[in-house]
Amino acid sequence: MSRQTALMGQRRRPLGPNWETAVERSIREAVEGGEFTGLPGAGRPIDALDGPRDELWWVKDKLRRENLHVVPPSLDVRRDGEQLLASLATFHTESELRAPVGELNDRIRTLNRLGSPTGPPTSLMPQDVDDIVARWRAVRVASRRPVTPERGP
Repeated sequence: MSRQTALMGQRRRPLGPNWETAVERSIREAVEGGEFTGLPGAGRPIDALDGPRDELWWVKDKLRRENLHVVPPSLDVRRDGEQLLASLATFHTESELRAPVGELNDRIRTLNRLGSPTGPPTSLMPQDVDDIVARWRAVRVASRRPVTPERGP
């Protein structure tokens, strides 16, 4: 037997219960401890396994799971303005409505002043608060909800 094969024989670990690595031991202990039971997706096929290969699948999945969106600020402020107008009926008082309209106008002014670093430029003008309040009152009257008068401080 050559010296090289004798050295290789000394480096080999014996087969049997001692061959388990630290990683395999950790996995085995976790399985025995029940840490892998009840995981989301257990027993179901992996989504999009047979679909086309997408190198950024994990980024898209993370964004979906965390309910994050990547929308340019100019489109984001436009969408928020539309959502605000669509939800007029949910506001109970005029002051409760004026606060988010003011915040929206501040965002619009900032975008118009600084420009959008990504996405299309904005052509949105600040909203007329009194016009939106008048729309809110019309929605309240149409839904037969009384307009709550504002109370002084």
